[in-house]
Amino acid sequence: MSPFASHMRLALDEARAAARRGEVPVGAVLVDASGRVVAQAGNRTREKSDPTAHAEIEAIRAACSAAGSERLPGHDLYVTLEPCPMCAAAISAARIRRLYYGAPDAKSGGVAHGARVFAHAQCHHAPEVYDGIGAEVAEALLKDFFAARRAGGKQAGEEAS
Repeated sequence: MSPFASHMRLALDEARAAARRGEVPVGAVLVDASGRVVAQAGNRTREKSDPTAHAEIEAIRAACSAAGSERLPGHDLYVTLEPCPMCAAAISAARIRRLYYGAPDAKSGGVAHGARVFAHAQCHHAPEVYDGIGAEVAEALLKDFFAARRAGGKQAGEEAS
């Protein structure tokens, strides 16, 4: 077993890239049991006109495709924001071993808030959950993104129309 190494910095990089694309800044990284990154993604809902194109879903899809399997036992997911109920259900269905997330999401979260997907009897698999990893940076990215949107401004790195 390899020693623990957080991959939240890479997830935060994906969140920053999402913000530059005009997407809500959420990033996700999936690693295998050896700690090797097998997929990474940021939100792409606007780009793809797809409400399911959350960072977690995009990373899970890529990892499953690469593995040739709908399940990812032994894999760990790092995500900058508490997963919503849809993403939590996908995490369960993929049988992901551990979930590490940064900022809590009291409004739309599905792990510690709201639906609490993993706590339901209908949940076939609940990963180990670790929260608060890189939370301050993740929260700042989100606050800055939405503050700029409310002010009508562009994000750093975003091209003018």
